[in-house]
Amino acid sequence: MTEATTIGVAVPAVEYETHRWRPSRPEHYSKSEVRRQTGEYLSAITAPIARWQPSLSGEITADIDDATQALMAFDRHTRLRLGLDNPTLGPMAAILLRTESASSSQIEQLTTSARQLALAEIGEGRKRHALTVIGNVRAMESAIGLSDDLSLPSILSMHRELLNHQHGMQVHAGRIRDQLVWIGNRDSAGPLGASFIAPQADDVHPAMEDLVNFMRRDDLPVLLQIAIAHAQFETIHPFVDGNGRTGRALAQALLRNKRLATHTTVPISAGLLIAVDRYFEALTAFRSGDATPIVARFADAARFAASVGAALVDSLVDELDRSSEQMVGVRRDAAARRLLPLLIGQPVVNAGYVQQHLGINAAAAQRALRTLVDRDVLAERTGYARNRIWEHSGILDALDSYAEDIRRSSLPR
Repeated sequence: MTEATTIGVAVPAVEYETHRWRPSRPEHYSKSEVRRQTGEYLSAITAPIARWQPSLSGEITADIDDATQALMAFDRHTRLRLGLDNPTLGPMAAILLRTESASSSQIEQLTTSARQLALAEIGEGRKRHALTVIGNVRAMESAIGLSDDLSLPSILSMHRELLNHQHGMQVHAGRIRDQLVWIGNRDSAGPLGASFIAPQADDVHPAMEDLVNFMRRDDLPVLLQIAIAHAQFETIHPFVDGNGRTGRALAQALLRNKRLATHTTVPISAGLLIAVDRYFEALTAFRSGDATPIVARFADAARFAASVGAALVDSLVDELDRSSEQMVGVRRDAAARRLLPLLIGQPVVNAGYVQQHLGINAAAAQRALRTLVDRDVLAERTGYARNRIWEHSGILDALDSYAEDIRRSSLPR
């Protein structure tokens, strides 16, 4: 969609109020930094949007409709590719959620591999970024689990799951901030010179209640509503940290609540990731009263998500089909067979995972793993006698190829 020179989707612009700042702990900074960060600054005042009524052109309406149809087609493709009774559907939704969490985290410069993320899921990973991304996975899971309850407590639950896995941030998990926050100028002694200074802490709670009321409406085009809600959330910036990741988890809750995604997780952050600069520019335009760019970004992201998401589903199903062919002659009710669909959602396993998820004892788990190794479905990668780990290289390769495709798409053209 090409943004017009005039405002296509007008929203109430953010206003600003003047406050004075002096570093609370000047002894921690140089005298010149204290002088630089002592003075007046402008913090945002968000306008209420609960009763906002959009005026949309035919072009914008058509763009939103087209992107919405793409999302619905992706959800339908996944259901038809697998079938509603297929035991792979749940693990497929889980891995799509994990890839969405990884993309959302990558927007915040938190990157990790599919293998490290899978290791972290079974408590075997030691990479800090992977453990932090797992927090985002838990936030996304919470968002989907609470999608029928669009409320401030449910948003706090999402944030709690996010920051409980982030080193040093647990004290802020699930808590509305009680301090000023700003974007840019992060390591300075204050907000002066920041690119955006969020509303005062006392204004956050009423602004969030207004946002919740907006999200509960059912009289707006859903993708428009998601884009506006996301931009408003990022403008309020209700938390000390994790606002971007929580805001994108909230978009997933809305997709599920409004029934645009009924059985899958739409990798919409992957679509935002291919044009991160334009995404942040769109948030800035929203604060100036023009929601056209953020609506366009979400429409483009939806189309991209539908395309790459469907390709990923197809690649993973193909891997599972190949593995099933390698299991010819193994009983359908055998533990090794029952483990196969779970490998889509968890392509790296240990014996404890197999025992827990199949409800079998240690000896049976080892037999199942041995069968899968003998059939070249899994490979043991540690070489240890104990604390062994098995992985499905084809599924990991498909996930890494998906991530690489997104990276290539995000390169400047």
